[in-house]
Amino acid sequence: MSSVAFESVRKIFGKTVALKDVDLLVRDGEFMVLLGPSGCGKTTLLRCLAGLERIDGGTVRIGDRDVSDLPPRDRQIAMVFQSYAVFPHMKVYDNIAFGLRMRRKPKAEVERRVKEGAALLQLEPFLDRYPAQLSGGQRQRVAVARAIVTDAPVLLMDEPLSNLDALLRLHARAELKRLHGEVKRTTVYVTHDQIEALSMGDRIAVMREGQIVQLDTPSALYDRPADVFVGSFIGSPPMNFLKCRARNGTAVGDAFEVPGPPGMDGKEMLLGIRPENIRTGEGPFRGRVLVVEPLGSHALLTVMVGKDSIKVVAPADTTLRADEELRLAPEPHKIRWMDAASGKALMAPH
Repeated sequence: MSSVAFESVRKIFGKTVALKDVDLLVRDGEFMVLLGPSGCGKTTLLRCLAGLERIDGGTVRIGDRDVSDLPPRDRQIAMVFQSYAVFPHMKVYDNIAFGLRMRRKPKAEVERRVKEGAALLQLEPFLDRYPAQLSGGQRQRVAVARAIVTDAPVLLMDEPLSNLDALLRLHARAELKRLHGEVKRTTVYVTHDQIEALSMGDRIAVMREGQIVQLDTPSALYDRPADVFVGSFIGSPPMNFLKCRARNGTAVGDAFEVPGPPGMDGKEMLLGIRPENIRTGEGPFRGRVLVVEPLGSHALLTVMVGKDSIKVVAPADTTLRADEELRLAPEPHKIRWMDAASGKALMAPH
């Protein structure tokens, strides 16, 4: 078993509590993504798992072993860093072979594993080149290959694609997902890019201020955020939130009235709706177009509804223009209700 467990893990830097009693179980063979803004604790949690930071409370387990006090070399992990971290004076072959040689593996085994890793990451033509002769994407593939050939049961990745340009990141995401499907290594992946997280993770742990605020599958996180923070952080553009008050089973806002959640009369609420779940034409929202952004496959509208500015995905051939009045219809089963004071979800969706 190569599951990973954090049990009430706490980490303090001076007066700053970086991790607040974090509990998380990463299943054997799972691709777990730690997602959140800068400073939320995701990289610190990964470093605690790697043994690069000593925890101040709780337990870290890999399989059935308590590794909380073990040095990194004894934890049976492999790690890919944000920087390429390849040795510039070594050829690609020697970079990939480095970890195996450090473990004094037989020469024949080193050669076999390096060739397997190079084939998996399509690096065979570059084995005799130096890193300076490679592109950024190729260097990052070398770092990944070096990590996977070690056969460590747990693979850690700390924002490995953040130094790549947009097109290369798109290709690398698909490549890493394919790679995980083939090697089925337990993987913990840190990123602040929610598109990366949604496209790659089996499950995503969304972090904020040293805590996990929601742990779920990508589709569940996107469709059923636990609070306003998750709804605002996941999705591009993010979920819209409009202020309203519950009255006799109806949610009443500045420029709309829609059926509301039961048993909430008098409560201040936020109506959450994704931009792609709003239709232009007839509907209960009365709005005014502020901006129209043609984006090729669709147009993105910025619309003022009462005192709230929202985003709406419209067809690419929309004829709407700035300053036009319009009506909008949110898909009723896609509306999510949040408490206005706490920002937390009020009820499970239908």
